[in-house]
Amino acid sequence: MARNLICLVVVSILLGGCVFVRECERIREDDRDPARPVAVTAAPSRLLRHVVLFKFKDDSSAADIRRIENAFLALPSRIDAIYSLEWGTDVSVENLHKGFTHCFIVTFRSEADRATYIPHPAHKEFGELLGPHLDDVLVLDYWTK
Repeated sequence: MARNLICLVVVSILLGGCVFVRECERIREDDRDPARPVAVTAAPSRLLRHVVLFKFKDDSSAADIRRIENAFLALPSRIDAIYSLEWGTDVSVENLHKGFTHCFIVTFRSEADRATYIPHPAHKEFGELLGPHLDDVLVLDYWTK
């Protein structure tokens, strides 16, 4: 009887170990899945959003506008103060855009980061590229809640 009990305990340990190893392999396989979200550090509790809307001049070509888009999208690689950047073009069906076609949302962790961004040489260089094509701009900043 003691012998059977010992065998049962050993088999249980071996089976439990196999299940544990298989679960670890599954977790490693999941970690290799590119569609699985990657853990990142927690975002600050509040973020400063800098919303920029552009209305381009009628004579600005699609190529000019694409150069401006690419230059804006390059700013996070040139200015460390930028926490994130997202953008898009108007797709509203309400037709209330008033000629503004592009929206860029630059996110900062602090007012100090925004204060670094505004006079930054890369931002000034972008402004020089944008200037000849800009008909109007709207800028709105707010803190997330």
